Amino acid sequence: MERATFGGGCFWCTEAAMKELEGVESVTSGYAGGHVEDPSYREVCSGNTGHAEVVQVEYDPDAIGYDELLEVFFATHDPTQLNRQGPDVGTQYRSIVLSHDEDQRRQAEAYIEALDEEYDDDVVTELESLETFYRAEEKHQDYFEKNPNDAYCTMHAAPKVEKVREKFERKTKSAGEAR
Repeated sequence: MERATFGGGCFWCTEAAMKELEGVESVTSGYAGGHVEDPSYREVCSGNTGHAEVVQVEYDPDAIGYDELLEVFFATHDPTQLNRQGPDVGTQYRSIVLSHDEDQRRQAEAYIEALDEEYDDDVVTELESLETFYRAEEKHQDYFEKNPNDAYCTMHAAPKVEKVREKFERKTKSAGEAR
């Protein structure tokens, strides 16, 4: 198993989208990229810890590649929005890729560079090496699964899940079950 860490706005949405993919064993919501040790959700939401809401994806590289994870990640958020995604505003909602090794860094760098040519606005996704990942509180884990009728989930997470199911149908767990 390998790990990848991404932040693309609210971690509930990113987690729900990534969990759809064949080869993804687990997705954990958490915080990274900041300067406060083991921050709480409330502290991160204050914008004073420097952390982003992120997900850590544990995946089987024989079933899904890091490049495919990057493709899904960038398709499910707007990498040109600085310090926000949709209604969520603040540095904790920034677009960020936290690489685990030099290979991930190179792949993400190349992907971001190519993606920048596709948008009229600049891609503002940050690329950093992962220093420390802090697991979010239990109530934030599997949030979409536990709260599918929550207004935020129906407005923001559900459309991202549907986009993954439609755009990446062959890469989803439901496609794997159908085989």
